[in-house]
Amino acid sequence: MAVAAGLFTGLVLLVFRAAVDLTLRLWLLPDGAETFETLSYAQRLTLPLAGAALLGIMLGWLPNQARRVGVVHVMERLSRHQGYMPVRNAIVQFFGGIIALISGQSGGREGPAIHLGAASSSLLGQAFELPNNSIRTLVACGTAAAIAGSFNTPIAGVIFAMEVVMMEYTIGSFIPVIIAAVTSTLLTHYFIGDAPAFMVAPLHLNSLAEIPYIALAGVVIGCVAAGFIQLVQLFARLNHWPFWLRALLAGAITGLAAITTPEVMGVGYDTVNAAMIGELAIYTLLGITLMKSLCSAAAVGLGLPVGLIGPTFVVGAAVGGLLGILGSYLQPGEAALEITSQGFYVMLGMAAMMAAVLQAPLAALLAVMELTANPNLILPAMLVIVVATLVTGVGFRQKSVFLSTLNTLGLQYPPSPATLHLQRAGVAAIMERRFARLNSVCTRSEVETTLLTKPRWIIVETSPGDVRCVLNAPDLQVFMSDKGDQLEDIPLLRIPGQRLDVANIDYRATIHQAQQAMKPAGVEALCVRRTSAPMISSVMGVITQDDIDKYREIMP
Repeated sequence: MAVAAGLFTGLVLLVFRAAVDLTLRLWLLPDGAETFETLSYAQRLTLPLAGAALLGIMLGWLPNQARRVGVVHVMERLSRHQGYMPVRNAIVQFFGGIIALISGQSGGREGPAIHLGAASSSLLGQAFELPNNSIRTLVACGTAAAIAGSFNTPIAGVIFAMEVVMMEYTIGSFIPVIIAAVTSTLLTHYFIGDAPAFMVAPLHLNSLAEIPYIALAGVVIGCVAAGFIQLVQLFARLNHWPFWLRALLAGAITGLAAITTPEVMGVGYDTVNAAMIGELAIYTLLGITLMKSLCSAAAVGLGLPVGLIGPTFVVGAAVGGLLGILGSYLQPGEAALEITSQGFYVMLGMAAMMAAVLQAPLAALLAVMELTANPNLILPAMLVIVVATLVTGVGFRQKSVFLSTLNTLGLQYPPSPATLHLQRAGVAAIMERRFARLNSVCTRSEVETTLLTKPRWIIVETSPGDVRCVLNAPDLQVFMSDKGDQLEDIPLLRIPGQRLDVANIDYRATIHQAQQAMKPAGVEALCVRRTSAPMISSVMGVITQDDIDKYREIMP
C-alpha cells in the first residue's frame, strides 16, 4: 500500500505540475513558467485580479468546509476524521491550485501537492476499506511522497510528514512513509529528471570568525518569521468575509505589489536562483522580503488554494541574500563575507525561514542538506536553524504557522500523547476473538457444546442479531458445573455471572474511537462488526474497557 500511495501521489503531482507549467509556457510565459517579470505593468496588475475573481466565482458558492485545502486541512482531517479526506476538497485543491498558480498568486505548489498526495493516499485506503489507523499512516505516506517528489528530497519528505503533519515518530509509521517517499521520488526522476530545485554552488564556511554573524542572521530571520506568522493570522481573522471578497483582496494586494516587485508573483524559485548567484541588488532583495511576505500571507490567510512552503523559501532567500551583502559591506577585507558568499547565506536563509515558520528544525536541516548535496553547509545550517527557531518559538512565543491556523479553528493539535497512542492501533489488534453466540434462553446441550470451544465471552442475543449483553464464559462454566445438570433450559440473563452492556463498533475503528464510543453509550464492551452487505453484519470480536486499559499500560 505504501508503494501504491507513492505511485498514486507521484502521478497526481506530475499531472498537477504539468497543467500549471504547460499552460504558463503556452499562454503567458514562453521564456519559462516562472518568468512573470517579463509581463507588462498592466498584465502584472490584471492577471492576479482576474485569477482571484475567477476563484471567487467558482468557489464562492461552496460552504466553508468544502473550501478548506492545504496542509492545515490535512492536519484537521487527521485530528477529527482519522485521516478520511473528502473528494470534493481534493477537486477544489486541484483545479483551484492550478488557477491560482497560473494567475500568479503569491504562493507555493507544495501545499497543494501535500493535500493532493494525502487525499490520493487516503482515498486509496478507503477504497480498500483499510482500518482507520492504516489510513492515518497512508496520509503520512502521501504527505512524504508529495514533498519528496516536489523537491527531490525523500529524506526531508519523510521527516516533514512525521515532524510537521503527524507530529509523532514510530517505527510502524516510518517504514511505509519511507517506502512511499522513495517510490514518488523515483517516479519523478523518471519523468522530469533528478536535477535539484535550485542551482547551488559548492559553497562552504571559510572562517570560524563568521559564526557570530551566522548566529545574528538566525536572530534576524527568526524575527522575520515571527512577523510573517502574525501577518498570516491577521489576514486569517477576516474569514468571516465572503470568500469572493477575500479572494479579490488577495489578488489586489498581489497585483499592486507586482507593479513594482514582479518577483512576488508565482512560486518564485527563479528568484531564489537569481539570489543564489548574486544577480539581485540590495534594494530588490529588500523589496522581495517585504512584498513577498505581505502577498503570500494575504494569499494563504485569506484562503486561496496555494501553499506556504515555497514563499518561506523565497523570503528566506531574500533575507539571506541581504545578510550576505551587508556582511561584505561590514567586513570588506574578509574573504568569507565577500559578495561571492551571497549564495551561502541565501541557502542558510531558506533553511532558517522554513524551520522558524513551520517550527520544524529537523525537516528544514534535511531539506537544505538534500537540496544542496553539500555537507559543508550542515554545521552553519544547524546553528542558524536553531537560533531562528528559538527566536520565533521562544522569544516571540509563536507556534508553527499551521498550528496557529488550527487554533483559530478551535482544534487542539497534536492530540495528547495518550490519544495518539490509542490512535495508532485498530480495535482488531486488541479485540478478543474467542467468543460464542447463544440465545438468552438456550438448552443445556447447546451450552455444553459451546463451552467445549473454550470461549472467553458469550454474546447473549434475545433474537438473531439482537445482542443483549456479553457474558463472562468462565462464569457460565462454573454455573454449569454446579447446577447445569438440574436444568434443561439455561436462562443466561439470570444466572450468576459477569454481564457487560454492549454496543457496536466498526472493525476499521481505532482504539481511541472505541474508547470514545463507550463513554456516551454507557457500556463496558463493544462488539466489533464488519458489514459485508446492507443489513448483513458479522461479529469479529469483543473489546472491553479492560482491554483498552491494558493497551494503555504499554504506552511508550
